[in-house]
Amino acid sequence: MGKWSIYSSLPLKYRRRGYLVSFTIFLRALLNFAGLAALLPVLYLILDASNIHSNPILEYIYRCFSFTSTQTFIIVISISILLFIIFKNLLNLFLYRFERDYIYALFRYLSRNMFIDYFNRGLPFIKKNNSAVLSRNVNVVCYTFVAGVLRPVASILSETMLFILLIASIIAYSPMAALLSILVFAPVSWIYIGLYKNHVNTLGKEENEAHRQKYRDVIETYRGYQDIETNNAFPGMLSSFDKALTTIIRTGKKNAVIGNIPQILTEVGLTLGMIVLIMVATYQNSMNAKILFGVFAVAALRLLPSLKTILSAWTSIKYNRYTLDIISEASLKEEITPESTTEERVDFKHSIKTCDLCFRFDDSNRDTIHKLNIEIRKGERVGITGKSGAGKTTLFNLLLGMYQPSSGEILIDGERLTPLTKRKWQNTIGYVSQNVFLQDTSIVENIALGVKSENIDRKRAQKAIEMSSLLAFVEKLPKGMDSKIGECGALLSGGERQRIGIARALYKNADVLFFDEATSSLDSETEQSINASIEHLSKNNSELTIVVIAHRETSLACCQRIIRL
Repeated sequence: MGKWSIYSSLPLKYRRRGYLVSFTIFLRALLNFAGLAALLPVLYLILDASNIHSNPILEYIYRCFSFTSTQTFIIVISISILLFIIFKNLLNLFLYRFERDYIYALFRYLSRNMFIDYFNRGLPFIKKNNSAVLSRNVNVVCYTFVAGVLRPVASILSETMLFILLIASIIAYSPMAALLSILVFAPVSWIYIGLYKNHVNTLGKEENEAHRQKYRDVIETYRGYQDIETNNAFPGMLSSFDKALTTIIRTGKKNAVIGNIPQILTEVGLTLGMIVLIMVATYQNSMNAKILFGVFAVAALRLLPSLKTILSAWTSIKYNRYTLDIISEASLKEEITPESTTEERVDFKHSIKTCDLCFRFDDSNRDTIHKLNIEIRKGERVGITGKSGAGKTTLFNLLLGMYQPSSGEILIDGERLTPLTKRKWQNTIGYVSQNVFLQDTSIVENIALGVKSENIDRKRAQKAIEMSSLLAFVEKLPKGMDSKIGECGALLSGGERQRIGIARALYKNADVLFFDEATSSLDSETEQSINASIEHLSKNNSELTIVVIAHRETSLACCQRIIRL
């Protein structure tokens, strides 16, 4: 399977569980074989009822249960076989449950852990990768792997075992019939695999890349609706969407055709084998030849769907092979948990310091932040400004714990900020960005971000609304703080979005508020109003530390001290 095998892509604990599932697959193959073998007595009786006494097994059963009527014996045998077939299928369903549970448990494990893994990789990884691609990997690729690769593997194992048992039985009964079966069906498999081995894999990769592009086009079109509409860019986005859609349809059609070829080839092979046996039976004109034909017919009719299933499953594995690389790249061998879920906070008392702080992006040959030494004391309102590219946002991400310094350190009350301590620090701070993250839920759920609806402290939320100067706006809404705000806050003004961001920080009782260009997209009147709110917050809580970065001097009007980068 190339660089990654299916086995190596499985998490360690699911490899062990896979042995039990393999055992159930083997049992199912035996049951299916037993079901076919049970039909042989009926075949004997259909061909000639006198076979009851000429066949040692049937004769033994006849005498053991003291049958006196051939008709009664045939009825009892037929009913017994029917009951066995029913029991066999019920047991098959019970065993299949292990396979089903394994498949969906693995899907849950992979999807959940990939979601966590991508999040744990941090902001640099998220920024470097397209969110539509990451979303598809988590939601679609994981399912495609279990449904389009692992489930077909289980089918191949089950049907191959049954196929081997059938061939072995035919060999035991008639080597000639077995040889004919092999001569008929083996070339079919070799021809199919030889023709489509590489082609199917290429189609799968093309389809996946087209789906990725289609996801990107849809998300980016709706996200940037105003820019796309005013610049008449929709025809270009639609053209890209159509191109991806055409690729998906083209590859899907080809795969559908390839998927039907096994049935055609196997049916041709079966027909050829039947014709040969009919000719033999007609030429010999003996009961043995007729029984041989009947046995081959029963076995071949079961060999046909088995071979078709095996080849179709092989096609599915090859078509979805690209998922192996994505699953393996995510390193999901062991259970992954969020880096830290503690609710502890830093007891912030004195200051935030940077000591010879340096930061360089992986794809850059120079430092964005170089030997920076600053101090922000508790209770201060500090502004940070500088030209574009000076590193203001990078510095903020370092202070927030989103980036790790290339060298130097950040000290919180003398304690170094590290990946192990950043969760406690982030529980202590509030962050208001230029584009405040808003979910398509209610105002109160956005203020208490991450808190289950039933656990929200509504009194604290009400207080945060008042302190962030949102009360007048909320009181006008039909459902108050329970009013929906639309996707990305589409039903709110820019100032209202920023105030929800401030209310969110206040709800968590943050000791430090970071404002990242929070008023840069607002009109001057709204900006002055937000600045007045920030100043009001500071005056009412002398221990609240506020750090603001901005290009415009007016955005820093609320600050007591300004640091220029």
